Amino acid sequence: MTWEITWALILGFALSSVVQAVVRRSTIVRLLGDDRPRTLALASALGAASSSCSYAAVALARSLFRKGADFTAAMAFEIASTNLVIELGVILALLMGWQFTLAEFTGGPVMIAALAVLFRLFLRDKLVQEARAQADRGLAGSMEGHAAMDMSVQREGSFARRLLSAEGFTSVSHVFVMEWAAIIRDLVGGLLIAGAIAAWVPDSFWRGFFVAGHPLAAKVWGPLIGPVVAVISFVCSIGNVPLAVVLWKGGISFGGVAAFIFADLIILPILNIYRKYYGLKMAAFILGTFFVTMAIAGYVIELVFGGLGLVPGRASAKIPDQGVSWDYTTWLNIVFLLLAAVLIVRFARTGGLAMLRMMGGSPDAGGSEPGHAHHAMDSGSAQAGHGHDGHDGHDGHEGHDGHEGEPA
Repeated sequence: MTWEITWALILGFALSSVVQAVVRRSTIVRLLGDDRPRTLALASALGAASSSCSYAAVALARSLFRKGADFTAAMAFEIASTNLVIELGVILALLMGWQFTLAEFTGGPVMIAALAVLFRLFLRDKLVQEARAQADRGLAGSMEGHAAMDMSVQREGSFARRLLSAEGFTSVSHVFVMEWAAIIRDLVGGLLIAGAIAAWVPDSFWRGFFVAGHPLAAKVWGPLIGPVVAVISFVCSIGNVPLAVVLWKGGISFGGVAAFIFADLIILPILNIYRKYYGLKMAAFILGTFFVTMAIAGYVIELVFGGLGLVPGRASAKIPDQGVSWDYTTWLNIVFLLLAAVLIVRFARTGGLAMLRMMGGSPDAGGSEPGHAHHAMDSGSAQAGHGHDGHDGHDGHEGHDGHEGEPA
């Protein structure tokens, strides 16, 4: 399975890196000040252009909240950061079929809309203020350093001019490698768990667990049990896709698969991070509302895709077990591994190794934050810096070479 998906992951992360290279962190903060529909739509779009690592997305959402972003907008950004990203769509299409990619990009906005309604109905100002006070304590969660880094291109100019510059090349390489470093643990864990379950757990167990013999009951049960399986699987982000393949082959409903993939943001380790970030009450509120919205999105997908005849056959999902052979996958892997090698070399030659050491980092770097470190770029005598936004929770500005910082 690892061999089958390597080229697709590299392609997805490369495309995502290009987008992130031109989206500045300060712009995101400035646009998320309320919970109006337009703001939530922007939060979703900006989240889709951001990190695919669930831990980094959760840390970044808190950072945005501390800097003044509306809590609902920050949560919408967080959901989009893991469920509407390019690389997820690519890997779903490869392993499970384009219908799952379409379902993911359909269900994500449904989930965000449902969450906005639930927050408007049940989220009280007192709970938000308590959560903000807890967030301002700056307790560390996971991937704090990665979430604090703004690796976007800081020079002015058109999209193409910024992207095709030496700074653009460096920015893409930095985002690419850091994203891989952020998700590699979950990806490897997901592949190992999926491989073990596919090899050792008989299909009869899954068919019984998902009541596959009763079509209507399976459709009702799937979106409810999918998030539960995700919560106890400890696998999030891209890493839960291989397990989703196994569950789909085992008999879970189409909507249940979608709800399982959405639930990467309520696995047990992340629930503990919510407790640290926002307090126990808000963590429980997030768990309850996220679970409901995931189930709602699963039911909507089940009804809509079933009604349109877009639910694929289970045979289309791939659990590769034929070994490596010389076919199109091998050639694509060679091409994209070469691309990855080029980006890794650029990353290593432009201060990237120091960035890797700061991935865990701290939500409050104080006076020695990496946010003002300038990385030399291998472009003749030119020098450019990547402003790493280390001012989590402070009214400051980002340090850029030759540019005034933008207010947070």
